[in-house]
Amino acid sequence: MRTINSVEEMRDFAKSLSQKFKAGDLILLSGPLGSGKTAFTQGFASGLGFSNVTSPTFVISKIYSGKPNLIHVDAYRLQGEASALFDDLDLESYLLESITVVEWGEGLVDRIADKYFEIRFAYGASENERLIEFIDHNLGISL
Repeated sequence: MRTINSVEEMRDFAKSLSQKFKAGDLILLSGPLGSGKTAFTQGFASGLGFSNVTSPTFVISKIYSGKPNLIHVDAYRLQGEASALFDDLDLESYLLESITVVEWGEGLVDRIADKYFEIRFAYGASENERLIEFIDHNLGISL
């Protein structure tokens, strides 16, 4: 468990964490609205050399081309009956050459991979405090 006290600290932490991942890795971000998932992804992307990363809420997924590619998915609108649309994204075709980050992907990412790294976000005691928990689902990442 890690405590983060500001949006900038979240981005800085994620930027440093990005160096532990490689092409083929899948990351699930879970937690309530406003808990830091997008800020985390922005920092993570910055560590990989990408800027101007925004949440793909309405386009569902966005591919940032590089070495490796970064695929950012916001599956919020794919919950419940719409979950079958997740399969239509064809993420499997890009997994090996990309780092894939999926927000709101609980119950979805295990449809495309049996190995992934989960980061759970929760509100802390103060307005800006966030608690982050890490769960490695057979990916082999140690923090």
